[in-house]
Amino acid sequence: MRRAVLLLLTLFPLACLAAQRPIPSPAQIDAEARRLMQAAQARGMALAVIDRGRVVHVAAYGERNAAGDPLQTDTVMYAASLTKMAFGHLVAQLAQDKVIGLDASIADDLAKPLPDYAAEPKKYADYTVLADDARWRQLTPRLLLNHASGFANFGFLEPDGKLTFHFDPGSRYGYSGEGLILLQFVLERGLGQDVGALMQQRVFDRFGMPRTSMMWRADFAGNLADGWTQDGTAEPHDERSRVRAAGSMDTTIADMANFAAGYVSGNGLSTAARRDLVRPQLPITTASQFPTLQPELPVAQRRKDLSAGLGVVTFSGPQGAGFYKGGHDDAVGNTLVCIEQGQRCVVILGNDVRAEATFPALVAFVLGDTGVPWTWEYGAKKVFVR
Repeated sequence: MRRAVLLLLTLFPLACLAAQRPIPSPAQIDAEARRLMQAAQARGMALAVIDRGRVVHVAAYGERNAAGDPLQTDTVMYAASLTKMAFGHLVAQLAQDKVIGLDASIADDLAKPLPDYAAEPKKYADYTVLADDARWRQLTPRLLLNHASGFANFGFLEPDGKLTFHFDPGSRYGYSGEGLILLQFVLERGLGQDVGALMQQRVFDRFGMPRTSMMWRADFAGNLADGWTQDGTAEPHDERSRVRAAGSMDTTIADMANFAAGYVSGNGLSTAARRDLVRPQLPITTASQFPTLQPELPVAQRRKDLSAGLGVVTFSGPQGAGFYKGGHDDAVGNTLVCIEQGQRCVVILGNDVRAEATFPALVAFVLGDTGVPWTWEYGAKKVFVR
Protein backbone atom coordinates (compact mmCIF):
# COMPACT_ATOMS: atom_id res chain seq x y z
CA MET A 1 0.00 0.00 0.00
CA ARG A 2 2.75 2.43 0.99
CA ARG A 3 4.63 1.69 -2.22
CA ALA A 4 1.49 2.37 -4.28
CA VAL A 5 0.96 5.72 -2.53
CA LEU A 6 4.58 6.73 -3.20
CA LEU A 7 4.16 5.81 -6.86
CA LEU A 8 1.01 7.94 -7.13
CA LEU A 9 2.80 10.89 -5.50
CA THR A 10 5.67 10.49 -7.94
CA LEU A 11 3.36 10.44 -10.96
CA PHE A 12 1.04 13.22 -9.77
CA PRO A 13 3.19 16.15 -11.03
CA LEU A 14 3.35 14.53 -14.48
CA ALA A 15 -0.41 14.05 -14.52
CA CYS A 16 -0.87 17.77 -13.82
CA LEU A 17 1.01 18.75 -16.99
CA ALA A 18 -0.97 19.63 -20.07
CA ALA A 19 -1.28 16.70 -22.46
CA GLN A 20 0.96 17.16 -25.47
CA ARG A 21 -0.86 17.10 -28.75
CA PRO A 22 0.73 15.58 -31.87
CA ILE A 23 3.11 17.81 -33.80
CA PRO A 24 1.29 19.18 -36.90
CA SER A 25 2.26 17.73 -40.25
CA PRO A 26 5.10 19.34 -42.25
CA ALA A 27 2.55 20.66 -44.76
CA GLN A 28 0.50 22.26 -41.99
CA ILE A 29 3.60 23.81 -40.41
CA ASP A 30 4.78 25.19 -43.75
CA ALA A 31 1.40 26.71 -44.52
CA GLU A 32 1.19 28.41 -41.13
CA ALA A 33 4.79 29.66 -41.32
CA ARG A 34 4.15 31.22 -44.73
CA ARG A 35 0.88 32.78 -43.57
CA LEU A 36 2.50 34.36 -40.51
CA MET A 37 5.55 35.46 -42.46
CA GLN A 38 3.31 37.27 -44.95
CA ALA A 39 1.38 38.91 -42.10
CA ALA A 40 4.67 40.15 -40.61
CA GLN A 41 5.99 41.26 -44.05
CA ALA A 42 9.16 39.26 -43.39
CA ARG A 43 11.24 38.45 -46.46
CA GLY A 44 12.99 35.32 -45.17
CA MET A 45 12.70 32.77 -42.37
CA ALA A 46 13.74 29.16 -41.69
CA LEU A 47 12.33 26.66 -39.20
CA ALA A 48 13.15 23.29 -37.63
CA VAL A 49 11.09 21.04 -35.37
CA ILE A 50 12.39 18.40 -32.96
CA ASP A 51 10.18 15.75 -31.35
CA ARG A 52 11.45 13.15 -28.86
CA GLY A 53 14.96 14.41 -29.46
CA ARG A 54 14.82 13.80 -33.21
CA VAL A 55 14.63 16.22 -36.11
CA VAL A 56 11.19 15.80 -37.74
CA HIS A 57 10.99 18.86 -40.00
CA VAL A 58 13.35 21.43 -41.52
CA ALA A 59 12.23 24.11 -43.95
CA ALA A 60 13.15 27.53 -45.34
CA TYR A 61 10.83 30.20 -46.74
CA GLY A 62 11.25 33.35 -48.74
CA GLU A 63 14.42 35.06 -49.92
CA ARG A 64 18.02 35.18 -48.81
CA ASN A 65 18.96 38.47 -50.45
CA ALA A 66 17.62 41.49 -52.30
CA ALA A 67 18.23 39.72 -55.63
CA GLY A 68 15.46 37.32 -54.68
CA ASP A 69 17.56 34.16 -54.43
CA PRO A 70 15.64 31.58 -52.38
CA LEU A 71 16.46 30.93 -48.74
CA GLN A 72 17.36 27.25 -48.40
CA THR A 73 17.89 24.88 -45.47
CA ASP A 74 21.66 24.98 -46.08
CA THR A 75 21.84 28.78 -46.50
CA VAL A 76 24.31 30.29 -44.02
CA MET A 77 22.56 32.66 -41.63
CA TYR A 78 23.75 34.74 -38.68
CA ALA A 79 23.03 33.00 -35.36
CA ALA A 80 23.52 36.17 -33.26
CA SER A 81 23.10 35.38 -29.55
CA LEU A 82 22.21 31.73 -30.16
CA THR A 83 26.03 31.60 -30.03
CA LYS A 84 25.76 31.99 -26.26
CA MET A 85 23.69 28.81 -25.96
CA ALA A 86 26.24 26.83 -27.98
CA PHE A 87 29.11 28.31 -25.94
CA GLY A 88 27.29 27.37 -22.73
CA HIS A 89 27.18 23.75 -23.88
CA LEU A 90 30.92 23.86 -24.57
CA VAL A 91 31.63 25.20 -21.07
CA ALA A 92 29.39 22.50 -19.56
CA GLN A 93 31.48 19.89 -21.38
CA LEU A 94 34.72 21.46 -20.13
CA ALA A 95 33.37 21.53 -16.58
CA GLN A 96 32.35 17.87 -16.87
CA ASP A 97 35.91 17.07 -17.97
CA LYS A 98 37.29 19.15 -15.08
CA VAL A 99 39.07 21.55 -17.42
CA ILE A 100 37.29 24.39 -15.65
CA GLY A 101 35.30 24.67 -12.44
CA LEU A 102 31.86 26.21 -12.85
CA ASP A 103 31.86 27.57 -9.31
CA ALA A 104 35.55 28.43 -8.94
CA SER A 105 36.75 32.02 -9.08
CA ILE A 106 38.12 32.97 -12.47
CA ALA A 107 41.23 34.03 -10.53
CA ASP A 108 42.02 30.32 -10.10
CA ASP A 109 42.46 29.94 -13.86
CA LEU A 110 44.52 33.08 -14.48
CA ALA A 111 48.29 33.23 -14.08
CA LYS A 112 48.05 36.78 -12.75
CA PRO A 113 45.29 39.10 -11.58
CA LEU A 114 42.81 39.99 -14.32
CA PRO A 115 43.66 43.74 -14.28
CA ASP A 116 47.35 42.91 -14.80
CA TYR A 117 46.80 41.62 -18.32
CA ALA A 118 47.63 44.08 -21.07
CA ALA A 119 44.54 45.53 -22.72
CA GLU A 120 43.47 43.87 -26.00
CA PRO A 121 40.77 46.30 -27.16
CA LYS A 122 40.22 44.64 -30.54
CA LYS A 123 39.27 41.35 -28.89
CA TYR A 124 38.46 41.89 -25.20
CA ALA A 125 37.42 44.71 -22.90
CA ASP A 126 40.13 46.66 -21.09
CA TYR A 127 40.27 44.75 -17.79
CA THR A 128 43.01 47.01 -16.42
CA VAL A 129 40.24 49.46 -15.40
CA LEU A 130 39.19 46.94 -12.70
CA ALA A 131 42.48 47.34 -10.80
CA ASP A 132 40.77 49.10 -7.89
CA ASP A 133 37.73 46.82 -7.76
CA ALA A 134 38.42 43.36 -6.34
CA ARG A 135 34.91 42.15 -7.14
CA TRP A 136 36.27 40.56 -10.32
CA ARG A 137 37.55 37.78 -8.04
CA GLN A 138 33.94 36.90 -7.16
CA LEU A 139 33.21 36.02 -10.77
CA THR A 140 32.83 32.35 -11.70
CA PRO A 141 32.05 30.65 -15.02
CA ARG A 142 28.55 29.90 -13.73
CA LEU A 143 27.84 33.52 -12.85
CA LEU A 144 29.14 34.68 -16.22
CA LEU A 145 26.87 32.21 -18.05
CA ASN A 146 23.97 33.16 -15.74
CA HIS A 147 24.37 36.83 -16.76
CA ALA A 148 25.12 37.73 -13.16
CA SER A 149 28.48 39.44 -13.73
CA GLY A 150 27.31 42.96 -12.84
CA PHE A 151 28.55 44.32 -16.17
CA ALA A 152 26.56 46.14 -18.83
CA ASN A 153 25.82 44.23 -22.01
CA PHE A 154 29.15 45.49 -23.38
CA GLY A 155 31.76 47.78 -21.90
CA PHE A 156 31.85 49.98 -24.99
CA LEU A 157 28.23 50.93 -24.27
CA GLU A 158 29.24 52.70 -21.05
CA PRO A 159 29.31 56.53 -21.23
CA ASP A 160 33.10 56.50 -20.87
CA GLY A 161 33.53 53.22 -22.77
CA LYS A 162 35.06 51.54 -19.72
CA LEU A 163 33.98 48.33 -18.03
CA THR A 164 32.43 48.77 -14.60
CA PHE A 165 30.42 46.80 -12.04
CA HIS A 166 26.81 47.94 -11.71
CA PHE A 167 25.99 45.40 -8.99
CA ASP A 168 27.80 42.74 -7.00
CA PRO A 169 28.47 39.56 -8.98
CA GLY A 170 25.79 36.95 -8.37
CA SER A 171 23.35 39.33 -6.70
CA ARG A 172 20.94 39.57 -9.65
CA TYR A 173 20.40 38.92 -13.36
CA GLY A 174 21.52 41.50 -15.92
CA TYR A 175 22.04 40.38 -19.51
CA SER A 176 25.69 40.79 -20.42
CA GLY A 177 27.52 39.61 -23.50
CA GLU A 178 30.59 41.09 -21.85
CA GLY A 179 30.43 38.35 -19.23
CA LEU A 180 30.70 35.63 -21.87
CA ILE A 181 33.57 37.44 -23.56
CA LEU A 182 35.35 37.48 -20.18
CA LEU A 183 34.80 33.72 -19.87
CA GLN A 184 36.28 33.33 -23.35
CA PHE A 185 39.28 35.37 -22.12
CA VAL A 186 39.72 33.06 -19.12
CA LEU A 187 39.69 29.99 -21.37
CA GLU A 188 42.06 31.48 -23.92
CA ARG A 189 44.47 33.56 -21.87
CA GLY A 190 44.21 31.68 -18.59
CA LEU A 191 43.94 28.05 -19.71
CA GLY A 192 45.53 28.31 -23.15
CA GLN A 193 42.45 26.99 -24.95
CA ASP A 194 41.39 27.96 -28.48
CA VAL A 195 37.65 28.67 -28.18
CA GLY A 196 37.10 28.64 -31.94
CA ALA A 197 38.75 25.22 -32.27
CA LEU A 198 36.93 23.88 -29.21
CA MET A 199 33.56 25.01 -30.55
CA GLN A 200 34.34 23.28 -33.83
CA GLN A 201 35.44 20.00 -32.21
CA ARG A 202 33.12 19.75 -29.24
CA VAL A 203 29.96 21.38 -30.58
CA PHE A 204 29.81 21.71 -34.37
CA ASP A 205 31.47 18.37 -35.19
CA ARG A 206 29.72 16.59 -32.33
CA PHE A 207 26.24 17.70 -33.37
CA GLY A 208 26.69 17.40 -37.14
CA MET A 209 26.91 21.06 -38.13
CA PRO A 210 29.12 21.17 -41.26
CA ARG A 211 28.15 24.72 -42.28
CA THR A 212 28.56 26.34 -38.88
CA SER A 213 31.56 28.34 -37.72
CA MET A 214 32.57 30.97 -35.17
CA MET A 215 34.21 32.96 -37.98
CA TRP A 216 33.59 33.68 -41.62
CA ARG A 217 34.50 30.91 -44.07
CA ALA A 218 35.03 31.50 -47.78
CA ASP A 219 32.83 28.52 -48.69
CA PHE A 220 29.83 30.32 -47.14
CA ALA A 221 29.80 32.96 -49.90
CA GLY A 222 27.92 30.90 -52.48
CA ASN A 223 24.80 30.42 -50.36
CA LEU A 224 24.56 33.20 -47.83
CA ALA A 225 21.68 35.12 -46.25
CA ASP A 226 21.67 38.89 -46.05
CA GLY A 227 19.10 40.53 -43.77
CA TRP A 228 16.33 43.11 -43.60
CA THR A 229 15.69 45.68 -40.88
CA GLN A 230 12.35 46.70 -39.37
CA ASP A 231 11.80 49.32 -42.08
CA GLY A 232 12.64 46.88 -44.87
CA THR A 233 16.19 48.06 -45.53
CA ALA A 234 18.48 45.30 -46.81
CA GLU A 235 21.67 44.69 -44.81
CA PRO A 236 24.62 42.63 -46.10
CA HIS A 237 25.84 39.65 -44.10
CA ASP A 238 28.75 40.61 -41.84
CA GLU A 239 31.86 38.52 -42.53
CA ARG A 240 33.05 38.19 -38.93
CA SER A 241 36.81 37.78 -38.56
CA ARG A 242 37.02 37.20 -34.77
CA VAL A 243 35.70 34.48 -32.49
CA ARG A 244 33.21 36.08 -30.09
CA ALA A 245 31.54 33.79 -27.54
CA ALA A 246 28.73 36.32 -27.21
CA GLY A 247 27.65 36.21 -30.85
CA SER A 248 29.92 35.49 -33.84
CA MET A 249 28.42 32.16 -34.98
CA ASP A 250 27.25 31.60 -38.56
CA THR A 251 25.03 28.57 -39.13
CA THR A 252 22.17 27.06 -41.14
CA ILE A 253 18.73 25.90 -40.10
CA ALA A 254 19.72 22.30 -40.93
CA ASP A 255 22.72 22.59 -38.60
CA MET A 256 20.68 24.24 -35.84
CA ALA A 257 18.12 21.45 -36.10
CA ASN A 258 20.88 18.95 -35.34
CA PHE A 259 22.18 21.15 -32.52
CA ALA A 260 18.76 21.46 -30.88
CA ALA A 261 18.15 17.70 -31.14
CA GLY A 262 21.51 16.90 -29.58
CA TYR A 263 21.18 19.57 -26.93
CA VAL A 264 17.72 18.53 -25.72
CA SER A 265 18.80 14.86 -25.78
CA GLY A 266 21.88 15.52 -23.62
CA ASN A 267 24.43 14.55 -26.26
CA GLY A 268 27.98 14.88 -24.88
CA LEU A 269 26.96 15.36 -21.27
CA SER A 270 26.29 13.12 -18.30
CA THR A 271 22.78 13.10 -16.88
CA ALA A 272 23.92 15.36 -14.05
CA ALA A 273 25.73 17.81 -16.33
CA ARG A 274 22.78 17.95 -18.72
CA ARG A 275 20.44 18.66 -15.80
CA ASP A 276 22.72 21.42 -14.52
CA LEU A 277 22.85 23.05 -17.95
CA VAL A 278 19.14 23.93 -17.97
CA ARG A 279 18.04 23.92 -14.34
CA PRO A 280 16.81 27.23 -12.83
CA GLN A 281 19.90 28.77 -11.22
CA LEU A 282 19.29 32.48 -10.76
CA PRO A 283 15.88 34.20 -10.54
CA ILE A 284 15.19 36.80 -13.23
CA THR A 285 13.76 39.85 -11.51
CA THR A 286 13.21 42.45 -14.24
CA ALA A 287 10.13 43.28 -16.30
CA SER A 288 11.97 42.63 -19.57
CA GLN A 289 15.38 41.59 -20.82
CA PHE A 290 16.29 45.01 -22.20
CA PRO A 291 17.42 47.52 -21.15
CA THR A 292 19.89 45.26 -19.38
CA LEU A 293 20.42 47.31 -16.22
CA GLN A 294 16.84 48.26 -15.48
CA PRO A 295 15.69 48.23 -11.83
CA GLU A 296 14.43 44.98 -10.37
CA LEU A 297 10.69 44.57 -9.93
CA PRO A 298 9.13 44.52 -6.45
CA VAL A 299 9.19 40.95 -5.15
CA ALA A 300 5.43 40.53 -5.52
CA GLN A 301 5.61 41.40 -9.25
CA ARG A 302 8.44 39.06 -10.20
CA ARG A 303 7.82 35.94 -12.27
CA LYS A 304 8.53 32.84 -10.20
CA ASP A 305 8.78 30.67 -13.33
CA LEU A 306 11.68 32.55 -14.92
CA SER A 307 15.38 31.90 -14.21
CA ALA A 308 18.80 31.78 -15.80
CA GLY A 309 20.49 28.53 -16.79
CA LEU A 310 23.92 28.16 -18.38
CA GLY A 311 23.58 30.40 -21.42
CA VAL A 312 19.81 29.90 -21.65
CA VAL A 313 16.66 31.15 -19.94
CA THR A 314 14.56 28.55 -18.13
CA PHE A 315 10.81 28.75 -17.62
CA SER A 316 7.89 26.67 -16.41
CA GLY A 317 4.61 26.49 -18.29
CA PRO A 318 1.55 24.33 -18.91
CA GLN A 319 3.72 21.53 -20.34
CA GLY A 320 6.29 21.74 -17.56
CA ALA A 321 9.90 22.82 -17.66
CA GLY A 322 11.36 24.45 -20.73
CA PHE A 323 14.27 26.59 -21.83
CA TYR A 324 14.99 28.94 -24.68
CA LYS A 325 17.46 31.39 -26.17
CA GLY A 326 16.89 34.31 -28.50
CA GLY A 327 19.23 36.04 -30.92
CA HIS A 328 18.78 39.48 -32.42
CA ASP A 329 20.37 42.36 -34.23
CA ASP A 330 18.98 45.09 -36.48
CA ALA A 331 18.42 42.68 -39.38
CA VAL A 332 18.15 39.24 -37.73
CA GLY A 333 15.68 37.60 -35.36
CA ASN A 334 16.20 34.06 -34.04
CA THR A 335 14.75 31.83 -31.33
CA LEU A 336 15.29 28.29 -30.04
CA VAL A 337 12.60 26.93 -27.69
CA CYS A 338 12.62 23.48 -26.04
CA ILE A 339 10.14 21.69 -23.77
CA GLU A 340 11.65 18.96 -21.62
CA GLN A 341 8.51 16.81 -21.75
CA GLY A 342 8.78 14.90 -25.00
CA GLN A 343 12.14 16.53 -25.83
CA ARG A 344 10.43 18.92 -28.22
CA CYS A 345 11.97 22.03 -29.76
CA VAL A 346 11.30 24.69 -32.37
CA VAL A 347 14.16 26.64 -33.94
CA ILE A 348 13.45 29.72 -36.04
CA LEU A 349 16.10 31.73 -37.88
CA GLY A 350 14.88 34.95 -39.45
CA ASN A 351 17.12 36.85 -41.86
CA ASP A 352 14.53 39.61 -41.53
CA VAL A 353 14.07 41.05 -38.04
CA ARG A 354 10.34 41.37 -38.76
CA ALA A 355 10.15 37.56 -38.51
CA GLU A 356 10.25 37.96 -34.71
CA ALA A 357 6.62 39.06 -34.83
CA THR A 358 5.67 35.50 -35.87
CA PHE A 359 7.49 33.64 -33.08
CA PRO A 360 4.78 33.32 -30.39
CA ALA A 361 2.08 32.19 -32.80
CA LEU A 362 4.35 29.87 -34.77
CA VAL A 363 5.86 28.18 -31.70
CA ALA A 364 2.35 27.77 -30.23
CA PHE A 365 1.08 26.29 -33.51
CA VAL A 366 3.79 23.63 -33.41
CA LEU A 367 4.13 22.93 -29.68
CA GLY A 368 0.90 24.22 -28.17
CA ASP A 369 0.81 26.48 -25.11
CA THR A 370 4.33 26.43 -23.66
CA GLY A 371 4.66 29.46 -21.39
CA VAL A 372 7.62 30.98 -23.25
CA PRO A 373 8.13 34.47 -21.72
CA TRP A 374 7.79 36.42 -24.95
CA THR A 375 6.86 39.69 -23.25
CA TRP A 376 9.96 39.50 -21.05
CA GLU A 377 12.15 38.67 -24.06
CA TYR A 378 10.91 41.49 -26.30
CA GLY A 379 9.19 43.94 -23.98
CA ALA A 380 5.50 44.75 -23.50
CA LYS A 381 5.36 47.07 -26.55
CA LYS A 382 6.36 44.42 -29.08
CA VAL A 383 3.60 43.73 -31.63
CA PHE A 384 3.14 40.10 -32.65
CA VAL A 385 1.10 38.73 -35.55
CA ARG A 386 -1.48 35.96 -35.16
